[in-house]
Amino acid sequence: MAEIVKMPKLSDTMTEGVVAKWHKKVGDPVKSGELLADIETDKATMEFESFQDGVLLHIGVQEGKAAPVDSILAVLGKAGEDISALLAAETTKAAPIIESTPTPAKEVAAPSAAIPVVTSPSPFTKAETIQVSSATNDRLKASPLAKLLAQEKGVDVNKIKGSGDGGRVIKRDIENYQGGSRSIVREERYTEVSVSQMRKTIAKRLAESKFSAPHFYLTVSIDMEAAMQARTAINEVSPVKISFNDLIIKASALSLKKHPAVNSAWLGDKIRYNEHTHIGVAVAVEDGLLVPVVRFADSKPLSEIAAEVKDLGKRAKEKKLQPADWQGNTFTISNLGMFGIEEFTAIINPPDACILAVGGISDVPVVKNGQVVPGHVMKLTLSCDHRVVDGASGASFLQTLKKYLENPVLLVGEGNI
Repeated sequence: MAEIVKMPKLSDTMTEGVVAKWHKKVGDPVKSGELLADIETDKATMEFESFQDGVLLHIGVQEGKAAPVDSILAVLGKAGEDISALLAAETTKAAPIIESTPTPAKEVAAPSAAIPVVTSPSPFTKAETIQVSSATNDRLKASPLAKLLAQEKGVDVNKIKGSGDGGRVIKRDIENYQGGSRSIVREERYTEVSVSQMRKTIAKRLAESKFSAPHFYLTVSIDMEAAMQARTAINEVSPVKISFNDLIIKASALSLKKHPAVNSAWLGDKIRYNEHTHIGVAVAVEDGLLVPVVRFADSKPLSEIAAEVKDLGKRAKEKKLQPADWQGNTFTISNLGMFGIEEFTAIINPPDACILAVGGISDVPVVKNGQVVPGHVMKLTLSCDHRVVDGASGASFLQTLKKYLENPVLLVGEGNI
């Protein structure tokens, strides 16, 4: 008897999914455990396996189209089986928005037995970036960022050979393109790009954070002279190259242990004070922002933190993070210093009570021992949820963090390199 396969919930924040690619077509036999489709969530593209045997009788969502969680993804059954009554009953019950393909129809009386509906469990399997490569796909194979950059430069994307997966045109292709000068535009025109699942989730979560959590901001200047010298010395013996961000992660984790009010979360009718320190590290990817988590960062040596951050960042950009990689943060760090940003404020990443915005290290004159001398200063801005953290608590945390970064020997005790 035919069974409905529903759009699975593949992440904690997923409300709808996009079918990036079907690995089977209508009429193909499907075995349990076989790859059925690739589904794009708000954070990654996941491989979705079948959980039953049968023949693929119906595709409910076409490639590139979105559908809500628990809507009809596909129907599996016996070859030639009439599924019209099954689809009609499910549509009447849930009325999901689906893109249908024609299915074989026969004049057969509707079955009187209850309709089985299979709600597929969440198969958190290997995530991969998938590009639609069907010959019938007439969409321009270019990333949204590449399209926007091409428009700004007056470049025809169709004339550029893409270096991304499946020949997709990406940002670096536009930046490296030398095929012509900027065109003169004398008419109003624009490009509209569908909002990705990731961007939808970012918009929803950050809007909720900004408009529900009363933010306030505290900024402190850090003298990075000692940290710069320490980093150079550490990298001479460390098995992995240490970045300034790695030092900030370690210093933040140690500071959080001394200031549990900052390592907390607002839960509505209660406040959770975390005894563990899981540091979320914001990573910019092409479609938005991901925040993989370095767990128990206070107990890890700098080299382990550095290796883990590099691995998480690489997998984030490749859309290969798993749900466990981005869940459980108790504090978040967002660093824009590498982009030449001196100072900024960040929106709190729920459920955290605080987020630390890290600017770049600036060469500026400073006063030491009554003399104006060259200095290296970095500004840190702490965004706080005033429902949980008071000004004095946030300021005390920043003072502890400042002490660690200006005295980095405290970060590199025995077992911490």
